[in-house]
Amino acid sequence: MLDEIREQPAALERTLKGELRGAERLRKLFDGNRPRLIMLAARGTSDNAAQFGRYLIEITTGIPTTLAAPSVFTLYKAEVDLRGTLLIAISQSGESTDTNVVLETGRKSGALTVGITNEPKSSLARLAEHVFLVRAGKEKSVAATKTYTGQLLSMYMLAYALGAKVSLDDLRRLPEWADAALKLESSIGGLAGRYRFMDHTVVVGRGLNYSNAFEFALKLMETCYVVAERFSSADLLHGPIAMVERSFPVFVFTPPGVTWPGLRDLLGRLEAMRAETMIITDASNSDAVKLHGRSIALPLKLGRKSYPVEELYTPIPYIIPAQIFAAKLAEEKGLDPDRPRALEKVTRTL
Repeated sequence: MLDEIREQPAALERTLKGELRGAERLRKLFDGNRPRLIMLAARGTSDNAAQFGRYLIEITTGIPTTLAAPSVFTLYKAEVDLRGTLLIAISQSGESTDTNVVLETGRKSGALTVGITNEPKSSLARLAEHVFLVRAGKEKSVAATKTYTGQLLSMYMLAYALGAKVSLDDLRRLPEWADAALKLESSIGGLAGRYRFMDHTVVVGRGLNYSNAFEFALKLMETCYVVAERFSSADLLHGPIAMVERSFPVFVFTPPGVTWPGLRDLLGRLEAMRAETMIITDASNSDAVKLHGRSIALPLKLGRKSYPVEELYTPIPYIIPAQIFAAKLAEEKGLDPDRPRALEKVTRTL
């Protein structure tokens, strides 16, 4: 798992170089002919990438975007009219049974289809009309890491193809920001020991980092066997915060930007409750670093220059410290994060 986490800068660079031309072709296809609706179909980690895609596409293009409920297609066999819809299926292996059923059924019902996968010879790659390949190389660890960030990068390119004002220069910096995140591995390992006996937690993210709350929680559940609930800061305040008490562990993604004021208020409330809170942020959000002692903060310096990470591009560099934390915590607990109990690399469900 750690080896594959460390491979992410190179994998991101390969994915961007290999797929940008396809994104440009799709951009021409969508020019003046944008879909009226977008539907995303996925499971597991890929579903968390789809959650990110929903926020990204709606924020940057204004096209209504929804997440598919696969059982509507697989169990209830409903006839869903997807004419004028762009259907995007996401699967690391390309062999997720229900995701592929949604893709095949959706194409027959009139949807334009796009697949995002790490496997060029997979069923998903054959079924989709257009494919973004996550060029991450073979992922051996059960816990997906480099394929998740590759899927997020693919969503940026897809948003660009749909006409979003996504900066290609900032996309090209993502491998460097990922590398900067990797340099925090030693300090993150030191933090993990503090949580050796943690058996429950809450992970909070909002907006573009909401998906990261789900993904970090999933990594804690599958590699560390920690019961990890995940919420937006708004949803947490609508009831679940009642479970938080003194020393209750809470992890919060706190990027700069429009979500920060609400997250700052939440952190103040958690501090008053004496919760055990840790934040993931970057050095450009100086308020977060100053106000909160226990933090993982990405540096701004890339080479000889400093580049503030705009909120739009924080999800990839922000999830990497969380992945490292989960892997290190598993080691602290005496667990093997590469072989979680009861799990296999490819999961097939209907």
